Amino acid sequence: MDADQLAQRCAESMWAQDNASQALGMKIEAVKEGEATLSMRVREDMVNGHRTCHGGMVFSLADSAFAFACNSQNEVAVAASCSIDFLAPAQLGDVLAAQAVKVHQGKRSGLYDVTVTRQDGTLVAKFKGRSSRIGQAVIDPSTAKQSE
Repeated sequence: MDADQLAQRCAESMWAQDNASQALGMKIEAVKEGEATLSMRVREDMVNGHRTCHGGMVFSLADSAFAFACNSQNEVAVAASCSIDFLAPAQLGDVLAAQAVKVHQGKRSGLYDVTVTRQDGTLVAKFKGRSSRIGQAVIDPSTAKQSE
């Protein structure tokens, strides 16, 4: 199995247990080694008192994309730190896409950039995440090798 196929298997395993992302209506659009794109439609229960998408929802989408990207090499990674800059509002009904891309992945820590856009291409937010690997596999390495 090549690196992108392994990334897909890791994503499938994680998704099966990711109740939070599923509850928010997120969809995995693409996953490959070091990258992931997730999407989410802004629902009525996601808007704040200004009738725009709550920043926590945008952060959650970016964080989920980050998680799928930094776990794509079959090494469990957790967030060590994250920051986000909100650049434009998202409205009820907008479809947001978060694309996470590996900037650097060392033995233990990684750095990932995530761009969140609306369906019209407008940049909604920029997210930076630093990951830390914890010494476990996402999927059983022996089953990954059996699939080759």
